[in-house]
Amino acid sequence: MKAEKIIKDKQLEKVSLVVKPANLARPYPDNQDFDQNDFRDFLLLRNNVFILILLLVLISTVLIIRPALAQENQEKYLVEKLLVYVDPSIGASEIFEKNIPFAKFVSDPAEANVIVEISRTVKEGQEYFQIKFTGKNELSGKDYFSELTLPPNTEPDLVQNELARMIKLGLVLYAGRTPEASRLKIRLEQEVKPTAVVDPWNFWVFSLSANSFLNGEKSYSYDNFYGNFSANKVTPEWKIRLSLSGNYSRDAFDYEGTSYISSSTGGSFRALVAKSLGEHWSVGAFINITSSTYQNIKISGKISPAVEYNFFPYSESTKRQLRLTYSLDVGPAYYREETIFDKTREFLVRNNLSITLELKKKWGTISSSVEGSHYYHDFSKYRIEFNNDISVRLFRGFSVNVYGGYARIHDLISIAKAGASWEDVLLMRKQLATSYNYYFSVGISYSWGSIYSNVVNPRFGSGSSGFSMSISY
Repeated sequence: MKAEKIIKDKQLEKVSLVVKPANLARPYPDNQDFDQNDFRDFLLLRNNVFILILLLVLISTVLIIRPALAQENQEKYLVEKLLVYVDPSIGASEIFEKNIPFAKFVSDPAEANVIVEISRTVKEGQEYFQIKFTGKNELSGKDYFSELTLPPNTEPDLVQNELARMIKLGLVLYAGRTPEASRLKIRLEQEVKPTAVVDPWNFWVFSLSANSFLNGEKSYSYDNFYGNFSANKVTPEWKIRLSLSGNYSRDAFDYEGTSYISSSTGGSFRALVAKSLGEHWSVGAFINITSSTYQNIKISGKISPAVEYNFFPYSESTKRQLRLTYSLDVGPAYYREETIFDKTREFLVRNNLSITLELKKKWGTISSSVEGSHYYHDFSKYRIEFNNDISVRLFRGFSVNVYGGYARIHDLISIAKAGASWEDVLLMRKQLATSYNYYFSVGISYSWGSIYSNVVNPRFGSGSSGFSMSISY
């Protein structure tokens, strides 16, 4: 038995040695039972597997790339239209509308998705403009800064054009997020040498006005005439304001055969010369010459040297100010009639101190001031005044406005000793003694209409867009 088993094992070993390895290059064994239909089915199966693998690769690629493309398109077209609000203190909006066609300029910051603010400083004889671009709503968080440097006393029109150019460059960054991006082209212009700025008026602006009002009936007539001339020069370094005005009023009554005529006159010359001393300090002087029948003043004159400190930089004056101002009035006064203090003339010296806060925000504006003054010859002759103006924007187009003031008065030294007749009192021809005065006004305003109508057109007079309504009491 063992011998037979060994023989069989050897036979199997011999058989295994003569077996040919399978030909891996052929799909089926090389035998006579090979079927051509089976070979065709195999080729079809192999092609289907290859197509299936290719489809899986394509689908995977699309699933990976599509979110990135969607995110890119979402980033590229964040808004359909660029709505821009430009600080009105910069100037008229027509120049921006004309030079920046890929943006719409709105009159309400609440409607904008980009807000442009400008601050100006003077350093080393040069004017520096810092332009701030603030994104809102869909563009929130996308803020930019740009700067513009111009020589001193640059012509205002040139300043406007240069600011428009810089604003246009800054808005291109936002326009790239709108469909207008496909229509934008950027090119480099050849360098143009700057030319000297020549202003034949040397930055002086003059104004002349005159008006009259005549009113009457059978037993009453009223005539009023008023004229004014002003000359102003404002540069970053200097501020000069001159004003000359005069008025005449006349009332005539005829009642039951009795006639009464009352008239009053007044005039003044006012001047301010101020010099900038950096970002916080200013010095200057006021000149005031006055004549008034109402105040019993034949003529009075005073010169007032003054100094002012702004706790915020003057370059931020379009947004906020906190000014502390001190002035000293010095000059003579001549009265038409003897005063209640038995004076027909006197030389006066008075202290003035005021502090003013002005804030301009997106929600509205606020202005508050406190002013106090007293005469040196008698400290009991003093005055304290409080004034407040507040305008709050509650929602689009709707604002609440509050104005009020109060004065504590103990400095009326020009009151006529002879007093006033009942006609003078009724017609307010003479100033009466008082220890206080006040005013108060509250109202609401609402406007609606096109948010793009911020272009000024002088034809047929001035007016505002949309419709406005106000109620006050």
